[in-house]
Amino acid sequence: MKISSRFRSVAVGVIAAAGVSFASVVHADSGRISFAVYKAAFFVGGSGGEGTLTFHGHRYPVSIGGISGGLAFGASKTYFNGTVRHIRRAQDVTGVYGAAGGGGAVGKGAQMIVMTNDKGAQLELTGRQVGLQVNADISGMSVNVR
Repeated sequence: MKISSRFRSVAVGVIAAAGVSFASVVHADSGRISFAVYKAAFFVGGSGGEGTLTFHGHRYPVSIGGISGGLAFGASKTYFNGTVRHIRRAQDVTGVYGAAGGGGAVGKGAQMIVMTNDKGAQLELTGRQVGLQVNADISGMSVNVR
């Protein structure tokens, strides 16, 4: 009987530890992000910009950079607003985000995109684009929380 009660004690301890680990994974939080990106391309393009992450009542400056390749040309400025999900701290937003897609705008246009970085942070963004930009490319975007 002593062996089985020891086994039960160990099993309860393991289950409790697993529950605490699972709770910390589920406890990831979300924040708000807004930024403006300038983009110029003639088959190969580049983009850059800056904005703000709001997380737990604090505002953090962010910088944006990126490259694109494929069928792309033009120049534009896009204002993005959205939610960052699955983060525990502001620095979890830092990383490289990738997305494949297409779109375009002549004059004013709207965009929507969902991207994830290697830490699991997910950007859900809507944007308003101004300028002439046509693309059917694979893009990458780097976000850095300063």
